[in-house]
Amino acid sequence: SGSSHRDESMELDEPVRPLNDLSTDAIPILHNLARMYYRSQNYDLAMDMYLRALDIAQQEEQPSSSLANTLNCIGVIFFHMGGNNEKNAIKALNMFNASLDIRKKLIEDSKDPTHFSYKVLRQELATTMNNKGRIHYMLGDHDAAMVIYIDALKLRREILPYPHLDVAASAYNLGQTYHQLGNLTKAMELYEEFHSIVTRFFVGKKHRNLAIILKCMAQVHHDQSQYEEAARLYFESLETTKAALGDFHPEVASLLNKIGNMYYENSDFDSAIRVYEEGLVVERAVLTHDYPNIVVTLTNIAQSQKHKGNYYAALDRYSEAHALQKTILGDKDPKVAVSLSNVAQVSCRLGRFTQAFDAYQKVLQIRRDAFGDDHVEVAATLNSIGLVLFKQGFHEFAIQSFRESLRVRKLCLGSHHRDVAVVLYNIATTHLEQGDEELATEYYAETLRVERTALGNDHRDLAVTLQHIGQIHRQRGELDVSLGYFKEALRIEKLNLGDSSPAVARLLNKMGNIYLAKADVTNMMRCFTEATRIYELCGEAANGDLEISGYNFYCLSITNPECAAAA
Repeated sequence: SGSSHRDESMELDEPVRPLNDLSTDAIPILHNLARMYYRSQNYDLAMDMYLRALDIAQQEEQPSSSLANTLNCIGVIFFHMGGNNEKNAIKALNMFNASLDIRKKLIEDSKDPTHFSYKVLRQELATTMNNKGRIHYMLGDHDAAMVIYIDALKLRREILPYPHLDVAASAYNLGQTYHQLGNLTKAMELYEEFHSIVTRFFVGKKHRNLAIILKCMAQVHHDQSQYEEAARLYFESLETTKAALGDFHPEVASLLNKIGNMYYENSDFDSAIRVYEEGLVVERAVLTHDYPNIVVTLTNIAQSQKHKGNYYAALDRYSEAHALQKTILGDKDPKVAVSLSNVAQVSCRLGRFTQAFDAYQKVLQIRRDAFGDDHVEVAATLNSIGLVLFKQGFHEFAIQSFRESLRVRKLCLGSHHRDVAVVLYNIATTHLEQGDEELATEYYAETLRVERTALGNDHRDLAVTLQHIGQIHRQRGELDVSLGYFKEALRIEKLNLGDSSPAVARLLNKMGNIYLAKADVTNMMRCFTEATRIYELCGEAANGDLEISGYNFYCLSITNPECAAAA
């Protein structure tokens, strides 16, 4: 007969069976399809493939390694579908726990611990333990994560050859957990182990994993205020990240932000601004224009400019941050109130009191709408409004705002909180500016009482209050009483700042003036001579009379964070 291209043995006319009718042989195929979707971040289709595999695996007579693997993979997909969502995190945790139960049973039932399959089962057990630890870490349960990571690392060290990247991964995870728990010594030991392993695998290469661990090691030194070593490691990490990922990458921007934070904390504001600005260029190149990290970087630049006294530059960046924050979140979000409060604060520093007042009024409305009238953020805003009104000379309105702030703070924080003392102090100072020494003295005395309860007897806030009370008694001619307050203030300043601080010199100068009024020449000369010595030591000029004109207010920054959170 003639030749035919059809092979009858292939049975091409057999109908295709639905996936849920497939045998266990289909599980690896479904897993491969799921991995393909997973790698393309199509988690819904990946989940569908894994659930089909689960249906097949659950039909087996006894729980198998295939079932454990499938449960583990479903847990991973739940994590990537929204691990920060507690509901998905719990689902992932349940999958990992079910997988672990099966793996442990399979290991217990294994007849030959020397067989290759036994080793594979233990490797898979360590993998699922690692995944479970990650969920606990992400949920903030670092103690639980630590216990699991310790066991996973111990198991991997037992069964894997050294060095091995899985051992490095477990060391890194446990190091991160110790870092979060504040055990920096343990964290550094594990980071160094990770670094040692990674450098063996990627000798001479600028690899992302190497950049990551260098950053972590830098952070440990940073947390310990070891800025020189932190800077060395940060810049090595930056160089490695750029080599691995290019100059314009989100991880480059993140590193620049951390370096900027380090300079900021070290009061090197010029370097902080330079690095933050470099990071801003990268962020604007690689992120969408309304990405939240850009708000953080703009705010960090503004804070640094403010600390340098460059208030106009600070206002520009704060205004940019606020405008972008509004674009992202809308007009009514409490975070928008924070950025607008920053604008108001610097406007006040620049003497733009009307602009500051209007901004704070908007902040107040946002916070009242979001939190209600009796909330600490509302109280903070009322205090700031009172300060602006005081600076404009509207003392009665300022006192009204301060008193409402005081009512809310007492309600929310109790009567013996430092923030309550702040408002009492401001009320006292406003009464003093109005010339009402009696009321001023009453409020300063109440301020002092709250400060002693909240802060103890040696805090610098007390020194400021004591000086104001002392000054009132001096103006009344009650010189001995006045000296008593100034002496206690001097003791506190010396305790906190040392004997040779300019603040100590200023207090000695005030006391010298009181002794002069008392005609106590010996003590007068002792105070003036010591004040002069300190000024010369500090390189400052000693003026004949350094009495401070006006009154020292708590700065507005008390109600607003001094530095934005790292990206």
